Formats: sequence, C-alpha cells, structure tokens
Amino acid sequence: MVRVTEDTPATRERAQLVLAAAALVAVALAPVVVAYLQLGYHADVTATAEYDAPDRNAERLLSRAVHDAASEATGEYAWGERTAAAAAVRGDLSPRLDALRSSRVESGTVYQVGYNQSAAGSWRRANCPGGPNRQFGPCEAHEGVVVQERAGETHVLAVAFDVRVTTENSEMDLTLVVERVE
Repeated sequence: MVRVTEDTPATRERAQLVLAAAALVAVALAPVVVAYLQLGYHADVTATAEYDAPDRNAERLLSRAVHDAASEATGEYAWGERTAAAAAVRGDLSPRLDALRSSRVESGTVYQVGYNQSAAGSWRRANCPGGPNRQFGPCEAHEGVVVQERAGETHVLAVAFDVRVTTENSEMDLTLVVERVE
C-alpha cells in the first residue's frame, strides 16, 4: 500500500529549507576538501626520511655536539694551552660519540666514528688565512680539532670526523668537517 501525501505550501517550504541547508553545508565543506587534496598527507614522511638517511642523522648529532663542546672550550684556554683545549673538546664529545655509536644498533644501523687529522689540516689550510694581513693569529689542527689564536686565547673553529654508517642494505663512508657556528 502506497501512502500519498498532500503537497501543501508548508511541505514545499520545508523541502526547500532542507535543500538550501544541504547546499550550504556542501559549499562550506568544499574548501576543506580542496585544501586536503592540495596538501596531500603522508603520516610518516619525516620519520621515513630520517630512517632512510642515517648519514644526515649523524651529521645533525655531530653538529650539535661540536657546537656545545667548542663553545665550552673556546676562550677558556690560553693559546699556550691549545693542545689541552683540543683534548677538552674531544673529551666533551666522547659521550656524544658513544651515544651515536650505540644509537640504532637494535634497528640494524651501526655508526663508527673517529677523528680525521688530515681533513682538519685541509680545512685549516683552506679557511685560515696566512700572511701579515690576517685578522687573527695562527691556526693549528690537533688530532682532528682546528683551533686558532685570538687575543691570546684558543678558539675552536672546527672538528673533522670519519664516519662509517653500516645498515642492512648499505655501507657509507663519510668525512665530515663540522664548523663551530658562532
């Protein structure tokens, strides 16, 4: 049995009101849908990039560690104590290097980190001007740590590292010279 309703003006007004409300909701949601489609979404973009780039992970950690260790040693040692300043930097870096070495072993990534004296010497020759018109004193590289004399004090400029990253799929050898950002 089919029930037939009477088409009255009140019923038509109610139907038009429902139709107008539906159109309003559709118009309000359109910008949200367009924005979602334009921006795209991938839940693990950052995590995937960090996991797939262990070399960048090492570089970030070493950069922060060198900045902290160099800041603590800079200006604390006279130029005559520059070897002690370089040793202090290496001592401050030691726990961070140990943390990097053991950071991702359980996930199959192994970091081997050591100092690179020859890269430190090359950086020193390229970045520390010589001659009578130089602004600061001489630069020296001590076991991977580049120091410079400034007003009789030792300033740490850079630290050079050899980093080997071994994963399940690859092995990378990197030489990183991390400059102290002042």
